[in-house]
Amino acid sequence: MRQRAGRVGALVLAGLLIAGGTVGCAGKGERPQDQAAAPVSVTDAPTDEPVDEPVDEPSVEASPSASGVAAMGAAPSRSASASPKPSKKPTRTSPPTKPRVVAKAPTETKVPPAPPKPAPSSCKPSYKGTQASRADVKTALSAAAARTYWPSSAPDLKIPLNLLKATAWQESGWQSNIYACDGGVGLMQVMPATATWMNQRFDQSYDIAAYQDNAYLGANYLAWLTKYIGDMYFESDFRLDADLCTAELDSCLLNAVIAAYNFGHGAVAQEGEPLAIPNPSYVRNVRALMTECVCLGY
Repeated sequence: MRQRAGRVGALVLAGLLIAGGTVGCAGKGERPQDQAAAPVSVTDAPTDEPVDEPVDEPSVEASPSASGVAAMGAAPSRSASASPKPSKKPTRTSPPTKPRVVAKAPTETKVPPAPPKPAPSSCKPSYKGTQASRADVKTALSAAAARTYWPSSAPDLKIPLNLLKATAWQESGWQSNIYACDGGVGLMQVMPATATWMNQRFDQSYDIAAYQDNAYLGANYLAWLTKYIGDMYFESDFRLDADLCTAELDSCLLNAVIAAYNFGHGAVAQEGEPLAIPNPSYVRNVRALMTECVCLGY
């Protein structure tokens, strides 16, 4: 969950990735373009909004769509759409919500911590404990994708399983016991400070070293970014559908969330500023992995 100079991913690419993932960490701040990221801004005062806690739901694995490499936009339309919900929020059959020219004020005032300094490019990752099997990792990611992370204020907000699988592959190559030089841990390359912040924000007790909890932390952070950016730029339309994107990377919430997972929310979303995608290569990699990753077949 963060960005760094000299990504650790270069060390695991050849042996682990077929479709193009790298080891990295999510949630970091501003560093050289297209490197892995971690939360950017320091923690503000507590929000007045009720605290949402994750809710377990049945796991349903998403079906990967056709290749999204050539044009970073539309994936083929689904044959069937979800039933419209009795609310004013857009349904999956409604047109894409174009991003606002400038962002609204964020509804979330408690934000992730500042990022650490980048690790030296010569540094190599270390490994601790036993690596989880691919079958176990798949189960953990499926369980994390099936949860509702904003049951009170955004119950329709979901993290697609193929997004979670692709992000984990990009960040760690599905290595559950890898420790990056800049502090990123495990499957989703969660920063310890980010894990502490999320546990406090959502009243949880996830263990960053346990691969199941690491999957929940990564998914929870993706969900937080979806809510944060969706409220600021997309009129609370929280859809992360690839077919809502055009060839312009700043056209959809999905691309913005992927970018922020890598570069930090502050590099993507700023009140009064247009939406920014500072790391297009990372976004394209994850988008490609969402449809082409060998990990989708595990």
